[in-house]
Amino acid sequence: MAASEKSALYRQSARRRALAVVALLVLAALPPLLQALGQDFYVSFAARILIFALAATSLNFIVGFGGMVAFGHAAFFGAGAYAVAILAERGVVSAFVAWPAAAALAGLLSLAVGAVSLRTRGVYFIMITLAFAQMIYYLFVSLQAWGGDDGLPLMARSSFGPLDLGDDAAFYWVALACLAGALFLLDRVAHARFGRVLQAIRENESRMEALGYPVAAYKLACFVIGGTLAGLAGALIANHGLLASPNLLHWTQSGTLLVMVIVGGVGALYGGFAGALTLLLLEEILAGFTVHWHMALGLLLLVVVFRAPRGVAAWLHGLFSRRGAK
Repeated sequence: MAASEKSALYRQSARRRALAVVALLVLAALPPLLQALGQDFYVSFAARILIFALAATSLNFIVGFGGMVAFGHAAFFGAGAYAVAILAERGVVSAFVAWPAAAALAGLLSLAVGAVSLRTRGVYFIMITLAFAQMIYYLFVSLQAWGGDDGLPLMARSSFGPLDLGDDAAFYWVALACLAGALFLLDRVAHARFGRVLQAIRENESRMEALGYPVAAYKLACFVIGGTLAGLAGALIANHGLLASPNLLHWTQSGTLLVMVIVGGVGALYGGFAGALTLLLLEEILAGFTVHWHMALGLLLLVVVFRAPRGVAAWLHGLFSRRGAK
């Protein structure tokens, strides 16, 4: 690689890191700003966006980097939520115990689902992941000991050392830290040898098999990483609403996460965040104007897809790049 190309790549990487730090600082300053404006409700709403951004980012890693269109991601999201609620019911309220346990459970579940599902390809993979998710959904609905249709409530949010997560601002900052940590981790993974091999498998699986790479193992590892992060997002959403609901496991939740990924940008590091922000903001704004907001949301999403076919994250990246060039 020529020195000029290395220099350009270094400048691009430095600019990207600088923008990420600025965005993190702006997001961290949001709660006191909203509280000063008397809009405390939106602190909780912003935390919800961050949680769904984490869940969508975990799915985007599977879809965008692994090339696996999974339609059962809600199973891992909901499993993380139920793990926290069940542990809380048994007196385990520490976030430092319950949240890693939720992520680990979702990781183990994704390992089992992935080991079976990855024996298939294409539409069959989509359908088998959907089938697993629906089986898990009906399992939790049928278990009256864990709330059945009503879900399993939490008496209070998890304890987090000296921080009081009952305060929406503190909870927001913890959710932001989880999302930032996940994005940093996935960025490192994507640029490591594992990530490059994974992307090469996505582009030409047969060639990578011919070269001797254990393709199935790489794809399974990718699937487990995505499922584990979804479990952490599930732990957060259960704490946010103080409820582990079976709706979190339903196929419509998987569809919502997939829409977030597509709108935000498949394969873009910040695609999950951009998609969650776009979708949930549009829902909130439109619901304030009409009870028929679903139709208006569908029309606006069509506009977004046509105006930004590669996703909102890619569109914003191109916009900032053009301004930087000027």
